[in-house]
Amino acid sequence: MKITRRNLLVLLSGMVATSASTPSFAAANVVNVSLWDKGPNSMDMLGKGKMMGMGMMAGGMKMAMMGITTDVKKIPAGNVTFEATNDSKDIIHEMVLAPVPADGKPLPYDTETERVKEELAGNLGEVSELDPGQKGALRVEMKPGKYILYCNIPGHYALGMWTTINVTG
Repeated sequence: MKITRRNLLVLLSGMVATSASTPSFAAANVVNVSLWDKGPNSMDMLGKGKMMGMGMMAGGMKMAMMGITTDVKKIPAGNVTFEATNDSKDIIHEMVLAPVPADGKPLPYDTETERVKEELAGNLGEVSELDPGQKGALRVEMKPGKYILYCNIPGHYALGMWTTINVTG
């Protein structure tokens, strides 16, 4: 087929019509993430024996002063975009993505710095420190498995700021 201006326009108009009528791959693989806390006194619970990190439970998650919630708990494998919003009015938060340890052990946690050891936990990417009201996104190629989203600002993970998501094959 000879490429003429007319043939190119017909081809392009067909592509636009197809993409407009077909849902985009990215739209189907978006996880909306809320980073939240119960106000400026949330940090007051730190060091009071209420470790709420994954596998560290010393209290019910309903008692958590901070958290991460997602609009879905399961998503298909492939390109996934995590759209994080810091819904706090006062506190900086972030979102880190890592695989859940297969052996069921807790994430490696440094009690001195009050942070997860990201390198040992298998950091797959993050939306770094977001001021209150800010948004950020992380796009990652996801394989089937169970993953954790957590905030690694000192003390936040231990106060319950994490959630899990399942990626299906």
